[in-house]
Amino acid sequence: MGPARAPPGHRPRPEAALDAAATVPLCAGKASRRRRLVSIKPRVVFDTLAQAGVPVGVLVAPVIPGLTEHELPAILAAAARVGAQCAGYVTLRLPHGVAALFEDWLRQHAPTKHTKILQRIRALRGGQLHDARFGVRMHGEGVFADHIAALFTLGCRQAGLQCRDFQLSTAAFRRPTGAQLSLFS
Repeated sequence: MGPARAPPGHRPRPEAALDAAATVPLCAGKASRRRRLVSIKPRVVFDTLAQAGVPVGVLVAPVIPGLTEHELPAILAAAARVGAQCAGYVTLRLPHGVAALFEDWLRQHAPTKHTKILQRIRALRGGQLHDARFGVRMHGEGVFADHIAALFTLGCRQAGLQCRDFQLSTAAFRRPTGAQLSLFS
């Protein structure tokens, strides 16, 4: 008897967990306030990569001011527990038509916080919901950006994570020899 197979057209229901208390299934079209690390066993993935000498990190994104920034320390601690060595974050960006979609989502899922959240995003983005300037677009600027950065730095320090990028090297890179590999073989 061979391995069990799913019926044709079956898609497995993806699930991810931060920890046992935060197990939340991924639901299409509905964002969760709980953050997830990855949709497969993070410890196995992180351990495998770390054993191969690959630096492992986690990106916490999007951090939504007024809604999710308070979760940063717990997310970073959970990432460290499964083997992350460094971390980064990106605050919510709302380019073009995404802003209207997000506002509609907020009205439905967080109506009591709708105004507060949009005010904080505007405070990060110079009065707008989006600021594409290089060096500003990922974290924003101002008092709320400083608060999120301080919370992130504190969470990294408490979890034992580096906040900076790894110093990567190309010393181990070897140019392939022989014929060009096929992308679709």
